[in-house]
Formats: sequence, structure tokens, C-alpha cells
Amino acid sequence: MSNFTSRQVKAQETKENLLATGLKLFHEKGFDNVTVDSIAKACNVSKGAFYTHFDSKYDIFLEKFKNIDAFYSSFIPTIPQDISAREKILFFYRGQLTYLRDDLGKELIRTVYSSALSLTMTEDHYLTSPERNLYKIIFRFVEEGVQAGEFKEELTSDVISMLVTRCMRGTIYDWIIFGDRLDPVEEIQKMTTVLLDGLQRNN
Repeated sequence: MSNFTSRQVKAQETKENLLATGLKLFHEKGFDNVTVDSIAKACNVSKGAFYTHFDSKYDIFLEKFKNIDAFYSSFIPTIPQDISAREKILFFYRGQLTYLRDDLGKELIRTVYSSALSLTMTEDHYLTSPERNLYKIIFRFVEEGVQAGEFKEELTSDVISMLVTRCMRGTIYDWIIFGDRLDPVEEIQKMTTVLLDGLQRNN
């Protein structure tokens, strides 16, 4: 951050502190029991300072999802281009769940997802929004597979993408529920492999 002014550096530090503190409080007290006032107070900043960085407490975990999706985009160049769409999906999911397990950890993921689920699930909810980088990436791989004749003709790219991403969400929720009894990296590979094998076009 050498090109930023001291004020900009301070502002970024405040935002990161609000983000980390908000997630910590959501984990300890539950999303519904945490207020903007309590987050600001825990960070020793004013309520106005909070609203400089976030429109609401909802934006705390929305910001975290966007950070996670940014990682997914940065991971794409590591995926070999000379493999099938099926293999690309499996490669991506292995990288995604490894990142969630080893870099972010189950407790953070539990907090973020639990907070998200305490809100009304509308069509534009960030967890399921087709505008998320995560879903765009999967859709792109599926489209590639459809065009290459890998997947069954009677299923659209939208339907296949929906089924594939349900494997991912289901794995994450099971990981949150079962904890160390389930390895999300192994589980996503098993579940998605079974699904993709069933979706393969019979030549």
C-alpha cells in the first residue's frame, strides 16, 4: 500500500477491523443479536465511521463473500486448458474447498453462511445469485462441456450448472454440520464425480 496516503491506509485498516470484528461477533452472538452500534463500539469507532465503509451489517458478510469470489477468479489461471470441462470443474472444486478448509477454516465459513441464512432468501440473495463469480465460472465450464458434446443434449447449461453448484453448496453445509468427521475436499470430489459421470453423453 506504498502508493496510498496515510489517511487511505488508516481507512483500509478500519474497514478490515470492522469486517473481522463483525464476523467475530456474528459467530459469538448470532447475526440477529449483533447491531451496527455493537460492531462500531467493539472497534472503538463511531457509528458514522461504520457507515463510511458498509451500508449495513448485512454488508459485512457480503464483503467476505466478495473476497472469497475474488480468490476463485485468481485461481482460474492455474487450471490446465487442455483438459475436459468435467476435469476443469473437479479441478476448480478441489481448489475451492481446499481454500475454504485450509485458508479460511470451518468456523469462519460457518459464521458467514449462518449469517447469510438468517436473512430472507430472495432470488437476488448473494448465496445463490447467478452474478457471483463462482457461478459464472461453473457456468462457463458447463457451457464448454455442452459445446464439446460432453454432457447430455436434453439438459441445458443452466440446469447442469444448477445441479453442479448444488453439489458444492451441499458439501459446504455438510462440512459445517459434521465438522472434522467430513473432509470437504474429498467429499466434493466424490459427489461431483458421481453427478458428472451421470451427466456424460452416451456416445
